[in-house]
Amino acid sequence: MSARVTGYAYPWDVRSGFTDRVADSGVDEVAVAVAYHSARAATPFDETRSAVLARHAALYRPAGAGWGRLRPAEPDWVGPDCAGEAVAELNRCGVAAAAWLVLTHNSLLGGRFPDVAVRNCFDEVYPWALCPSHAEVRDYAARLTEVGLGGLDVRSVVLEACGQLGAVHQHQHEKTDAVWSPVAARLLSVCCCPACARSWTGFDAEEVRELLRTEVRRTIASGDLTATTDDLPDELRAALLAGRHDAADLLRRAVLDAVGPGRRVLLHGSADVWATGALPGLTPSAASEVDGVVLPCWSSTGPEEVAAAGATAAREVGAYVTAVGPQAGDLADHVRRLRAAGASELHLYHLGLAGPARLPLLREAADEARRVF
Repeated sequence: MSARVTGYAYPWDVRSGFTDRVADSGVDEVAVAVAYHSARAATPFDETRSAVLARHAALYRPAGAGWGRLRPAEPDWVGPDCAGEAVAELNRCGVAAAAWLVLTHNSLLGGRFPDVAVRNCFDEVYPWALCPSHAEVRDYAARLTEVGLGGLDVRSVVLEACGQLGAVHQHQHEKTDAVWSPVAARLLSVCCCPACARSWTGFDAEEVRELLRTEVRRTIASGDLTATTDDLPDELRAALLAGRHDAADLLRRAVLDAVGPGRRVLLHGSADVWATGALPGLTPSAASEVDGVVLPCWSSTGPEEVAAAGATAAREVGAYVTAVGPQAGDLADHVRRLRAAGASELHLYHLGLAGPARLPLLREAADEARRVF
């Protein structure tokens, strides 16, 4: 079957020459970041600068009134409605637009309000990760969605970080790479904030935290950086996952209510139910409540991710791939394997970051995605 192709972009990428490059790349739709986390984003097509420094997470639409204490910051490095202007320009040029919303990843708000951020078993706060177990966080995400989409002429909505973030995430000068095994990172990603702890029915919260701390220390001391299993009781492991998934379901449903009818909704997620981050683990009900899921397929294990999610109730299964950096490799061949594994959509990262030399990779990937079996 022929796959739909979505390309991702920042609002500041949509400038002179951008829509011509979109046509050359062969994408069907451009997902514009409407709410996004802090970043230093290269601008390889801009002759006047090398990068945009987005110092903090921001909503790239006018925020207006009606917020609680969790209010998105406005960017001063671009105009207050640069996402709206970018979408309008795409529509003017006949290019289908989608709204790309990053929901719980906000270091500015998590730093200001640590009481609603993810907290690990050592009582360390992850300021980059707002915890969806808090009703205040879910209300914020719903309001962010409502305001971000207000008056915006988009056919699709792409939801990123619609769930919990965890221990493994890029931070300022990150120095945790190659230190934690997969199981240690998973244990350190269990949120132990009071709201999450209340979901651990039948377990004493402090005893659970101590069990987690003990397991983290044991796995680190083992020196096995490939370890993927822990020694937690099965009943506790199930309770921890169930609480996380219940919170993610509440968050997603609040956001979907804010999206409203008439727009196609795509959810970034992972077939690994324990995954945290921008593409958190899919809950049992997630795929059936959206129009499609978008899976992390940047590495060679992407086809395995697609195959593992193939049994979901999603109408579409999208493969998220990158044309940025050396991991892009032979992108067309990678897409071929993803299509064979069952991917029905291709999501290309990134129309602004992939510089001029990478444009042919984007086109080859799009052409391969549309190739009929």
